Amino acid sequence: MESHEVKIKTEFIKLQDLLKFAGAVETGGDAKLIIQEGRVTVNGEVCEMRGKKLRPGDRAAIDHALELVVT
Repeated sequence: MESHEVKIKTEFIKLQDLLKFAGAVETGGDAKLIIQEGRVTVNGEVCEMRGKKLRPGDRAAIDHALELVVT
């Protein structure tokens, strides 16, 4: 699995914003779709909440192929 660190300067970042900010998706609509399809996991569990708040130390993965680590 490919892994990337994503540095944030705020307390948290919403899941859909993380996917866009990291360049994993092109648009918010793309993020919404893959999240609703159950293709995204947060800390190893499927997450279908676009607004899920991720904080440093959290991990999001798409299709078990790309992992984003919030730092």
